[in-house]
Amino acid sequence: MERKNSSKVQGLYDFCKKTFTPSGTPPPSSQAVRDLCSLLDTVGPADVGLEEQSSDDDRGLGFSGLYGLNRVARWAQPITYLDIYECDSFTMCIFCFPTSAAIPLHDHPGMTVFSKVLYGSMHVKAYDWVEPARFQETKGPGYRPVRLAKLATDKVLTPQYGTSVLYPKSGGNLHCFTAVTPCAVLDILTPPYNEDAGRKCTYYVDYPFPTFSAVNGAEVSNEKEEYAWLSEIDTPDDLYMRPGVYAGPAILV
Repeated sequence: MERKNSSKVQGLYDFCKKTFTPSGTPPPSSQAVRDLCSLLDTVGPADVGLEEQSSDDDRGLGFSGLYGLNRVARWAQPITYLDIYECDSFTMCIFCFPTSAAIPLHDHPGMTVFSKVLYGSMHVKAYDWVEPARFQETKGPGYRPVRLAKLATDKVLTPQYGTSVLYPKSGGNLHCFTAVTPCAVLDILTPPYNEDAGRKCTYYVDYPFPTFSAVNGAEVSNEKEEYAWLSEIDTPDDLYMRPGVYAGPAILV
């Protein structure tokens, strides 16, 4: 039954709860994707307890609980992670970025991810694996093989862009975020990361296509700048996200 006067966050929760499954199968229908995007497109900072940041405030933190931080130390502030809700079927969360902060290239195995920039500007670069898989061995002991991927997205997103969606095998399943200005992004991941279920977050570094020769003489289109070789890396030592407190409307479960 529809709740009267419910918040937008409650509406997101209700939709996700009735739509998504812990296994991710079947995947969300095209109609469900459109409906959730329509809901997310209406969400702004105030709907989740954030205050939009100006470009001269490089902390990227839009909630009053952290306004007491010394401005002298703002350059060193990490990305802040706000957990809205998590269950076996989906995760709702917010990432708050100071200017130039980045989440390195990483994947979302078997997952569908909805991302909505709430304020500010964020550069997104994303790839999808080339299928069938193409690997290339690299020289030197301890070097990991590289795998061919095709560029799916390389652009700056703002709130006006609307909701972006990545799928298990398309839409830029491997992506990295870099804050052009202080910004925040609302993410819904379904199903969520779960190592026991084979959904482990893996980080990568990308190399221009000419860096390595094509495998077994494999050809790609003339637009070689659309392709890159990706190599798995350990979780970056300098990747630090601190937990924040979600200050938006409570969710009734």
